[in-house]
Amino acid sequence: MSRKNTEITLSDYPSCVNFNLRKAVRAVSQHYDKILVPVKLRCTQFTILTILSKTDALTITGLADFLVMDRTTLTRNLKPLEKEGYLTILPGIVDKRSRRVALTNEGKEAQKSAIPYWQQAQKEMVSFIGEEDTRHLIRYLQLLSTIHQSS
Repeated sequence: MSRKNTEITLSDYPSCVNFNLRKAVRAVSQHYDKILVPVKLRCTQFTILTILSKTDALTITGLADFLVMDRTTLTRNLKPLEKEGYLTILPGIVDKRSRRVALTNEGKEAQKSAIPYWQQAQKEMVSFIGEEDTRHLIRYLQLLSTIHQSS
C-alpha cells in the first residue's frame, strides 16, 4: 500500500480571508499577551475586564453577543477570572435563571494595572502598522465583525 502525500500546502489559498485573518489574530494576540505577562492577564481577559469596567453588569448572553462569541466559550473564559476574584456571576434581575457578570474591586484594580501594558502593546502595534493603516484596519475589522448579522 502506498502512502499518499499528506503535506499540507496553502499555496492554492493565499488569498483566503479566514486563514490570513486567523493567523494575524494569533500573532497579534501573542504580541499583546507577551506584554501583559507582568500583570498575569491574557489579552482576551483584559478585553473582558475592560468591557465590564464600562458597565455595572452584563448578562453572559449580552457579553457573548458583544464579543461575537459563543456563550459556552465565553463561560469557559470567565471561569479563571472568577477564580482570581476579578469578577462575580450574579443572578439575572428579571429572569433569575439568566446570569450577569460584574467586576469586583479586584477586577477593577487588575484592569487598571494592565492599562499601561496594553498601551505599550497598542503603541507598538500602531507603530508597526502605521497610524493611517491602523485606522483603515480598525474600520475593516469593525465591518467584518458584523458579517454574522448580514448572513
